[in-house]
Amino acid sequence: MFHLIDQKTWPRREHFAYYSEKIRTSYQVNYDMDVTTLVTECKDRGLRFYPSMIFCIMKAVNHNPEFRMAINEQGQLGYYDICHPSYTIFHEDDHTFSDIWTTYSNYFPDFYHNAVEDMETYKDKKGIKAKENRPDAFTPISCVPWLHYSGISHDTPGPRQMYFPIITFGKYEKKGEKFILPFSLFVNHAVADGYHTSKLINEIESHTAHLF
Repeated sequence: MFHLIDQKTWPRREHFAYYSEKIRTSYQVNYDMDVTTLVTECKDRGLRFYPSMIFCIMKAVNHNPEFRMAINEQGQLGYYDICHPSYTIFHEDDHTFSDIWTTYSNYFPDFYHNAVEDMETYKDKKGIKAKENRPDAFTPISCVPWLHYSGISHDTPGPRQMYFPIITFGKYEKKGEKFILPFSLFVNHAVADGYHTSKLINEIESHTAHLF
């Protein structure tokens, strides 16, 4: 369901107008995320890290409406009840990638099963959009598993402003007794400030520590 925002009473109405009409601003936050518990538990339980991390991300996104906002076909601002992950898979043979998506479930075993099934189903299907019929309510997620980077940036113009965040994470590495994951969040300033972004990142990190 898409909920319209009443901009007459919305506390962020001036901020939204300013960053949508006067100064179109987006920003990038790079964060070293502690994923020690998630890495350890996935190894102990024989689970894949990638779909498990996607679940932690989406659980937090679906708890924060600022990161589920969009403009509908009528040009009205609102937010979706639930967003679903739209994420990349890599083809080893020709070094290209494809976007697929998985229906979100708040119950981790169900989501994990569905995500792994989608990854296996579309692993050999080439093209940018491998799985059709992606819902309008989605969260873009990419992984760069070959690199433990220190920073990343995005420049994503389009026919109209996108208010969904763009989420990227890289290769985790062991530092001391911890596994650290480079995590990046690209945010449209019209819908979210530093407070909201910090809250989302902190929640994602918390979910990685308390998934099981």
